[in-house]
Amino acid sequence: MKLRKILGVLLTTTMIFSVALTGCGKTEEKTESTDAKVTPATTAEATDPTEKPAQTTEAAKKIIVFQSKVEISDQLEACAKAYQEETGVEVEVWGTTGDDYLQQLKIKLGNNQGPTVFSLAPGSESTELKAYLADLSDLSFIGDISANMANQIDGKVVGIPYTMEGFGVVYNKNLIDASKVTDYDSFAAMLAEQKAAGINGFSLSQESYFLIGHILNTPFALQADPQDYINKLVAGEVTMQDTPEFVDFAKFMEAIRANTSNPLEVNYDSQTGDFATGKTASIHQGNWSYGMFTDYDVTFDMGMMPLPISGNDKIAASVPTCWYVNSQATAPEIQAGKDFINWLYTSETGKKYLMEEFGFIPVLTTMTSPKLDPLSQAVSEYAAAGKTISWPMSYWPAGIVDVYLVPVAQEFFTTDMTGTEFLEALTKAFVEAGK
Repeated sequence: MKLRKILGVLLTTTMIFSVALTGCGKTEEKTESTDAKVTPATTAEATDPTEKPAQTTEAAKKIIVFQSKVEISDQLEACAKAYQEETGVEVEVWGTTGDDYLQQLKIKLGNNQGPTVFSLAPGSESTELKAYLADLSDLSFIGDISANMANQIDGKVVGIPYTMEGFGVVYNKNLIDASKVTDYDSFAAMLAEQKAAGINGFSLSQESYFLIGHILNTPFALQADPQDYINKLVAGEVTMQDTPEFVDFAKFMEAIRANTSNPLEVNYDSQTGDFATGKTASIHQGNWSYGMFTDYDVTFDMGMMPLPISGNDKIAASVPTCWYVNSQATAPEIQAGKDFINWLYTSETGKKYLMEEFGFIPVLTTMTSPKLDPLSQAVSEYAAAGKTISWPMSYWPAGIVDVYLVPVAQEFFTTDMTGTEFLEALTKAFVEAGK
């Protein structure tokens, strides 16, 4: 049972980041697809007004929705029926296996047979297909979307987030008072206190993102312009060892190495298991990890708090998927697609489907869900309060975590490498990965 959970979580994490990391070695690169790549010629044809269906002034009576999250397919079908009952507009839901969704979408869009509403991952996918993304900036709830959650391209909101995922320090409320862990000194003191009590104060684990990928995101996210910093780092124009937030990060890593179990001897199963049984006071994980605790009789309340590098008081949260409207559809169809999304996020029926049937974490500050687990609830509350930082790791060079960063982290946790040497090695890794 646990092995399947481990594989499922790792697959989810890999899928999230493989989308974002593909083609990010240099920011101008695009996601490649040998089966259905949208070529410049295809895009030009799609944007040619002569290729569009004739425009009418009549309201559209039907829209088509095509999306990639297969686990909500049945619920979306029911939602479509509810929408037709309330508005009279038919919603046809196209199914997909999920594995080839993006290729199917590209083919349909390129042949002017695309759906009215569809889903994409923000980042390289939406950038590649931006010619097909309608401006959604005039939707009534745009101002209520949590900070950094909407997908914007060229200053326009084009993508409405499904849900969000977040990570930080998942902690045992019986062992840690989060209000007292706010900077390096208090974090290091907490580790020392837990160690003295025979408890592992904090745990990473040996899997690549759980070892270095996620935790390294925080100092990047604290930069004024994370993507610009990444570009300069890869180009050799800046170094981590000369950047205050990374210097503080290295101090955290030294404290973790000195006061906690070696993460190279911990896997995801034992990390979450030791936390669930009270042997570990906190772990660096996301809300997705809550499912791992169902095999245990957890007797304490848990929460999620920020990793307080340089006094950071925010958790890292981002959106894996967004809704988009096909800009190449007729004007009435575009409006009908926008009306559907507006209904989904503002009507009582629509919100019930989002929160209760789809099980999404609210992405609007005006929405709450009665069915969230404690970690998802924490992510929701941080987002509603504007207390989130982004996932700039989405813009790291492709393959850098497994190929370049993990070996550096492994060396750090098995030698007496100093914090400065650690940062020098990480900086070199980014330069090499970007070549």
